[in-house]
Amino acid sequence: MTTRVTPDSYYGPSFGALLEQDPQVAELLVSELDRQRAGIQLIASENQTSPAVLAALGSTLSNKYAEGYPDARYYGGCSEVDKVEKLAIERAKELFGADHANVQAHSGASANQAVYGAFASPGDTILAMSLDHGGHLTHGFKVSFSGKWFDAVHYGVAADTEHIDYDQVEALAKEHRPKIILAGGSAIPRLIDFARFRAIADEVGAIFWVDAAHFIGLVAGQAIPSPVPHADVVSFTTHKVLRGPRGGAIVCREEHAKKIDRAVFPMMQGGPLMHGVAAKAVNFAECMTPDYQDYAQRVLTNASALAGALDERGIRPVTGGTDTHLSLHDLRGVGVTGVDAEARCDAAGIVLNKNAIPFDPEKPNVASGIRVGSPSVTTQGMGPEQMSVVADLIHRAVTETDGSPDHPVARQIREAAGELLTAYPAYPEPTAG
Repeated sequence: MTTRVTPDSYYGPSFGALLEQDPQVAELLVSELDRQRAGIQLIASENQTSPAVLAALGSTLSNKYAEGYPDARYYGGCSEVDKVEKLAIERAKELFGADHANVQAHSGASANQAVYGAFASPGDTILAMSLDHGGHLTHGFKVSFSGKWFDAVHYGVAADTEHIDYDQVEALAKEHRPKIILAGGSAIPRLIDFARFRAIADEVGAIFWVDAAHFIGLVAGQAIPSPVPHADVVSFTTHKVLRGPRGGAIVCREEHAKKIDRAVFPMMQGGPLMHGVAAKAVNFAECMTPDYQDYAQRVLTNASALAGALDERGIRPVTGGTDTHLSLHDLRGVGVTGVDAEARCDAAGIVLNKNAIPFDPEKPNVASGIRVGSPSVTTQGMGPEQMSVVADLIHRAVTETDGSPDHPVARQIREAAGELLTAYPAYPEPTAG
């Protein structure tokens, strides 16, 4: 296989060794970079990390086994990784104004598993948002460990507003007296009333937990209100709007610190991924800059602009718009299913995902909606004017193509997308001088 290499800095200093030893894998790395550069990336749960984060991920910290916590490891030789983890913890606490932080979770799902381990036992009742109304698999869905281990009761949105039905949350909490009340999800376009949730949790004696995986980057950028002052515990991922490495983290009140740490290790995980912890530390520092705060505000502006532009073209946003980085759109007005829309957009160089909408008549693997997000395109420098162009391309792809990359309109859209991406590239090639 002939490996094509571009002269950029996104592979790290060891790429040459990989190229020599395993050109097949090296070619796949280049191809994935090309894919990210060649499409309009609108997956709400994805972003483009900085070269500094990628450098930490590719570091020799990957070699170190470090079971335990700083100054209390089960292996020798942890003097340097202890410093790394302490730095990540202090930066997370400062960034989010938290009493305590655990940065070892391998992912958002494993962070969530640890929260359950800290506060609940198998068979306990939890109250969380329904998956088909915007929740997450780990919030008590039957195919997840959470649905198998716990008695999950679910709330949803009101049919008339499509906003969270807080009266239903309160009624279900009083009826079922859950051990945990959980707010957050993967397709919630509006702000969550954390104070209302806190009051409900206090009334029934429940732990109030916020899964902030999707919107924590907006909190870090001071673009939306923080759940930290209201919640007992907040779990999140580091790879969405936050723009860090793939991974998870947890912040909590001091009174829960020991429970959370023991639930992460040794209850749910073994040794932490220290290269990932270092990358989280880099990312947290990036988030404490004025540039990042500006970025977070622009993510909101772009998400709102994209939702509005799609609405103008007959692709209705659920709840009528968005307060966050994502919007959920009902395709029934244009007579296309979510699965077909995703395939048609993909063939036209636009990457997004099908998504169920509240009270969806279709099965989840078909769906009546799509979910779009602004984190990646905002990282690339696009603004509201470009969001109008993107909305037009989505509408044309959904309504005028058939999912074939050879369709003449799909080719036209890819060409137009290519022009946009030339002006606003992902991971642009370094310039000489």
